[in-house]
Amino acid sequence: MKKWFSQYKLYFIGGIVGAIAGYAYYHFVGCSNGTCAIQSNPFFSTLYGAALGSLLFSMLKLKIKKYDF
Repeated sequence: MKKWFSQYKLYFIGGIVGAIAGYAYYHFVGCSNGTCAIQSNPFFSTLYGAALGSLLFSMLKLKIKKYDF
């Protein structure tokens, strides 16, 4: 379990940071009349932020190539 978590820890950290950012976006920007699909519901904005945060942090993963000479 530790190996699996250490392998995917950037996804989890990105999801948590994105969820916080998504909720903050809902809280501070939001949509006042409820016609905006993502911004009017805190669940959807948090979920969307978590998905985007996870994808963004997954791009930070370094891939080290091993060359055999």
